[in-house]
Amino acid sequence: MNQSEKQELKMPVLFIGHGSPMNIISDNKFTRDMKHLGNILPTPTAILVVSAHWLTTGTKILSAKKPKTIYDFYGFPKELYMIEYPSPGLPELATQISTTLKSYGIVSDDKWGYDHASWSILKHIYPNANIPVLELSLDYGFNRWDLKPIKYHYQLAKNLAFLREQGVLIIGSGNIVHNLGIIDYEIDAPVMDWAYQLDQAVKQNILEYNHNDLINFEKMGNIAKFGIPTWDHYLPLIYVLALQEKDEPVKFVHEGFQHGSVSMRCVQIG
Repeated sequence: MNQSEKQELKMPVLFIGHGSPMNIISDNKFTRDMKHLGNILPTPTAILVVSAHWLTTGTKILSAKKPKTIYDFYGFPKELYMIEYPSPGLPELATQISTTLKSYGIVSDDKWGYDHASWSILKHIYPNANIPVLELSLDYGFNRWDLKPIKYHYQLAKNLAFLREQGVLIIGSGNIVHNLGIIDYEIDAPVMDWAYQLDQAVKQNILEYNHNDLINFEKMGNIAKFGIPTWDHYLPLIYVLALQEKDEPVKFVHEGFQHGSVSMRCVQIG
């Protein structure tokens, strides 16, 4: 394969702010933008989702041939629990990833499935569920003291770059600003000032390729304290940014908030 063919095959990278499970069945600006995204993206050979909802000790890669749909949410309409996302897995790709990143001790796992960080967005982007999907967990430990430094996740993610050359679409699924302890249950509630300020600060740093300040986000002060009380939904963004090459274009395929304190910002790199 020559260089031009490689460039043509190379897939973009996405960060998707997935928000509430209600987006699975909602018709709103976010879900319409996800459907549009599916119409304009090149067709990937496979999809790897870095999931905010698969937190493990050590990093795991989903290796099931037929992953199950996981309903990791509670108290929502019955309709949500009737939906399945039957995309096949790709065990051989899982093996390739764990072998290539051997130094990180990535373990194959065929018991997990598609949690809502993946299938809730893929249902809109690729509704036919005919593209193989894998998930990568976040090494999160049992408590905050077990957390690997954010720089560790950034470096791990850089080692996934070879997948782009193989036509694999890498998606980080979380939310940049995500505080469910300070939330308005009205989906279109006014945006809280601190949430807006943090979302804008992150946006500016992304545009300026300032990954260092995003890795050290806690230095942003109170807006970060309120907006990123835990790392789980923020880390998938770090994985996506790590895959950005110098001067590679960035665009925001969706911007906005839900429930006043949940940023739905979505980023495409490449």
